[in-house]
Amino acid sequence: MPNQDTNVTIKQIEVRASSEQYDVHARQLIREITRLPIHHLPSLAGISASTPPLHIRTAQLYRLFGDFPVNQLDRLINQLLIDPLVQEAHILSSIEYEPSVHIVDVFFHPGVTDTLAESVLSGAQMLDIAGLQRVETGRRYLLDGRLRESEAHALAKALLYNPVIQRYTLHPAQQTEQARAAVEESPLPTQEIESGNYATTVPLSTMSDEQLLEVSRAGLLALNLDEMRAIQRHYQGQGREPTDVELETLAQTWSEHCSHKTFKASIEYREIDQHGNVLASESIPGLLKHYLMSATEQVQRADLVSAFKDNAGIVRFTETQDIAFKVETHNHPSAIEPFGGANTGVGGVIRDVLGVSAYPLACTDILCFGPPDTPVDKLATGVLPPDRIASGVVNGVRDYGNKMGIPTVNGAILYHSGYIYNPLVFCGCLGILPHGSHPDQIQPGDLIVVLGGRTGRDGVHGATFSSGEMSSEINAQAGSAVQIGAPITEKKVTDVIIQARDRQLYHAITDCGAGGFSSAVGEMGARTGARVELANAPLKYQGLAPWEIWLSEAQERMVLAVPPEHLEELRAICAIEEVELSVLGSFTDDQRLTVNSKGQTVANIEMEFLHHGIPSRHLEAVWSSKPAQTDGRDTEGYLKNDDLAQSISVSLAPTLLALLRHPDISSKEEVVRRYDHEVQGATVLKPLVGRAGNGPGDAAVLQPILEEATQASIILSNGINPLYGKIDPYHMALNAVDEALRNLTAVGGDITRASILDNFCWGNPNDPAQLGTLVRAVKGCHDAAIGFGTPFISGKDSLNNEYRAQGERLPVIPTLLISAVGIIDNAAQTVDMSLKTPGNLLYLVGTTRDELAGSHYAEVVDPASFEQLFPATAVPQVDIPHASATMKALGEAIRKGMIRACHDLSEGGFALAAAEMSLASLLGVTIDVGRIPLAQSGDIQRSAQNIVRLFSESPSRFLVEIAPEQLGAFEKHMRTHEIHDIHYVGTVAKTASFIVQDGEEELINLSVEELQEAWKGGQL
Repeated sequence: MPNQDTNVTIKQIEVRASSEQYDVHARQLIREITRLPIHHLPSLAGISASTPPLHIRTAQLYRLFGDFPVNQLDRLINQLLIDPLVQEAHILSSIEYEPSVHIVDVFFHPGVTDTLAESVLSGAQMLDIAGLQRVETGRRYLLDGRLRESEAHALAKALLYNPVIQRYTLHPAQQTEQARAAVEESPLPTQEIESGNYATTVPLSTMSDEQLLEVSRAGLLALNLDEMRAIQRHYQGQGREPTDVELETLAQTWSEHCSHKTFKASIEYREIDQHGNVLASESIPGLLKHYLMSATEQVQRADLVSAFKDNAGIVRFTETQDIAFKVETHNHPSAIEPFGGANTGVGGVIRDVLGVSAYPLACTDILCFGPPDTPVDKLATGVLPPDRIASGVVNGVRDYGNKMGIPTVNGAILYHSGYIYNPLVFCGCLGILPHGSHPDQIQPGDLIVVLGGRTGRDGVHGATFSSGEMSSEINAQAGSAVQIGAPITEKKVTDVIIQARDRQLYHAITDCGAGGFSSAVGEMGARTGARVELANAPLKYQGLAPWEIWLSEAQERMVLAVPPEHLEELRAICAIEEVELSVLGSFTDDQRLTVNSKGQTVANIEMEFLHHGIPSRHLEAVWSSKPAQTDGRDTEGYLKNDDLAQSISVSLAPTLLALLRHPDISSKEEVVRRYDHEVQGATVLKPLVGRAGNGPGDAAVLQPILEEATQASIILSNGINPLYGKIDPYHMALNAVDEALRNLTAVGGDITRASILDNFCWGNPNDPAQLGTLVRAVKGCHDAAIGFGTPFISGKDSLNNEYRAQGERLPVIPTLLISAVGIIDNAAQTVDMSLKTPGNLLYLVGTTRDELAGSHYAEVVDPASFEQLFPATAVPQVDIPHASATMKALGEAIRKGMIRACHDLSEGGFALAAAEMSLASLLGVTIDVGRIPLAQSGDIQRSAQNIVRLFSESPSRFLVEIAPEQLGAFEKHMRTHEIHDIHYVGTVAKTASFIVQDGEEELINLSVEELQEAWKGGQL
């Protein structure tokens, strides 16, 4: 089929599974269709057991542009595009379709990265097929003709494409023949990018306040009035107008995402009671310095190498090696394009670790979604269903880590209605580097070198988009903020960086992330100056405006400061690793950022104004503690079966099974198994442990393969409990730190060798009430870090996680993630949570209190029973000195071999911890909860005392398995460390029965099989 404009041949190839049994995409699609509300697809009601089932096929489409002979096309198809065992290919004009099939073709919008197309081009070069010039890829869906045309459109919009990055075409069943003929006779549309080649000026000098704000809004600049006025005054003083490149550069640099201006703002903070009386007040000069950085300074740990001043925190690992750790968020992009958002979130945090010259060792991910059974028809316009977001995010995480050969070793998945409109995607990466090998000494004259992927329009306005609220209008406008990753490219870049680091070929390095070149070059040259020529940037396609090239957040790019004498050696490495290198310009000594494009100076900004010209923010924060907040229930939690909830009150076995099925607690094996958690051969303790191979591990342990003779290993863990934050964010923060360190301790870690990271995901900080909760959480982080002696080495805030629909603001549930990284001398000293041997003893370590507020027990029971039994229950509260002492003593006991298994008590309390240890090992237990003392038991109704013993989420507690011959040594060890709240509670059984008693009274009698069935029944 000739293209009339370019005289190149266009071929469209369809690749299908050779048999329906191999069409896994179709089977998955049918499962997703069955979960849609039936009133959206009335035709499905007519498809019953007596009729043929829903018939769907899928195919991969390739549009090939070029001039190549038939024999080369055959080679391309048979050697690259298909697996001949399970697939077959057809040139579109020769294939026969069923007469009654709706055809939906889905392709990317112009400018969206098409990694599969890039792979085809690379493969064609390897096959010496020189005539292939361009490739576009898409998906084809052949839908059952019994569906109406309107239903086919509904399916396409619900499941088959994402309008942010894709377009679709529907050929209805009755028009298939005509549609095919039309496609054969007319040239296919091509993806052309249209834009200007020159910068333009923005006439700010005479604008009113309203006009300034409109410029910010229309341009997705996310700048407030004070900031727009500051820019206006600056350029008025210069006697000129800013260029669009300058204005966009300032917006990116001053964005919440890049500058963390809320955490640097001065805040007037008040705490008031329910009557409005002021209980306390404080003037805070800045949350970041006053609380988080100051806590790290007070801890003064000798193993701390770098904190809060680079892309990732760095601590000492061995005599010759350091480790780097960073956790990022990619929330807004994941809400509008889940796969791409999560995919590039993982890629971005890996680049953060590369940005401190470290080799990536492992990834972590913590994902927060709306309830999976959220009714689709109740969602606001433009909001994707939670299950679709979850599926895309999980696949995006899998795609990047697996393709790069980096194991995903730790994480969590949470569900709450507060995440329906604002899903959260936390991505973490751990790296390793020789001690002192990360340089940061840019010299004037160093070349600005870019390695990796080409620049496109993807990712434009990503930083400013992530700094504001979301709505259907803004999401549609911000489609270009979504990025698509290319993990193979990043793997090649990684190999170049490590070789360049070891040969000392660069003076500084950073990743090209939020804000693209504008942030990377602007930050690197902040102390010197920089001169850039945008024409030197390799582009994915022509037609990008200078500001788009400068701001693009296209993935897989790193920026280095390279001395001129090292350029050719670096270029030689890149040639071997097939990584593109370009020189954008050089660092200067003039303290200015000068950007040129094809002979035009498109930006000339003083570094002082760029980095320090932003007006200081002065904010008001109010925290109000009201009695209504202490009833312990979260009525907006995960959606559950009300009939089930009503059947559970003081009946303990059904309650335990309901908790095992809770989406937060239930098995995540179906997700975990998608991730490679053993690649690189360093993973000692994996995400799933135990005889059954599916027990939820408390923390990951990695023993990197090093040249030096050492058994030193790394522990990764996390803590997150947003339900507590709805009651008191201060205690949420203390509990999150406690949980992260508790998990680390449970595998044998030493909290005196642990460091932590914070990630805050909050709503609008301009709302005093929202900011008040944030301040209280930061205060909790400060007190916990000092109390436990664990420094913060890095962190990230993601604010304005709000969705605006029909005038209503829907903020995310305030969420704090604490991640911990620790060092242990020998991985052989660690234990997991699965029970080991019948006859061994079970001990509870820690104090149990009536602390059911914000608990998962409160979510699954009926409200009447809970309020009657626990009218004055409290949110879990951490006694930091006692918690610290307990963790130090218990961790040492594990490392000395006194403990066979250990599990921390968290969601669901003691009963859940015991059940998880049992189901992981396929071993039963016999437990007497009457042996568990209750603190302040006189305040608890007798009928509720066993509920507290079983389901309270009091922090700093552990359930441990001890061999009888180690009992004396264990008890003596704990007494020596003045830890006296250790309580014998039962034994590991020879039978597969989970039995809980109170003296002679049997409370729970379930088989391990029943525990497994309930736990697996709630997975995603």
